[in-house]
Amino acid sequence: MIAERNIQLQWPAGSYTLVKAKTGCPTGWHEGWRKQDNEDNNNKNEITTGHHFYGTFGSNMKFYYCTKDQQTTSGTQSWPNGNYCILRQGISCPPGFQTGSIYWDDEDKNNSNDKDGILPSGEFDKNTLINYCCRSDGSYSTKIVLPTEKPFYLLRFTSSPCQQIKGMIASEEIIKTDDEDNNNNNNNSGSHPLNDGGRNNRLYYCYYH
Repeated sequence: MIAERNIQLQWPAGSYTLVKAKTGCPTGWHEGWRKQDNEDNNNKNEITTGHHFYGTFGSNMKFYYCTKDQQTTSGTQSWPNGNYCILRQGISCPPGFQTGSIYWDDEDKNNSNDKDGILPSGEFDKNTLINYCCRSDGSYSTKIVLPTEKPFYLLRFTSSPCQQIKGMIASEEIIKTDDEDNNNNNNNSGSHPLNDGGRNNRLYYCYYH
């Protein structure tokens, strides 16, 4: 029994992506980044004060991502039931999730979007589309079990508070991007994270530490 307690909890099986926190990615995961050129005119980007995202966040946003592929060492367990979202990697979600997407209509004039490394499933050209995996098959208040050795992010889905995780403190961090003003084409589809920004996308991240 003592030996079993000392086994480090591993991430669930499969391929998926998480947004990178300042403390870095899990060991052995791939990294990438995406710069989004947000609205130039009277930019109103917003991010929670004291946030823990790794990247640069001013009038443009540069996010970093952590991706686990099938070859990365992991546990054999599936993601637990609950109410939360992760980012899709590849053509399908891990078991138990439904897929959806969010589309950002980035700045049209002199667009300087850029990218490098491994990114979540989506489209990354002069606009940005990211695919997600979301589930609501359990209560946010039932503490689920995930690795606790390093902070990480999930996203809110349909519950008001963040999904609770055993041994972790959850805090909500919000990002609102000021997207293209002219003929804005922002849209959501399928099962996607909570997004109530209207013409500008506003997402609610759950930071666990």
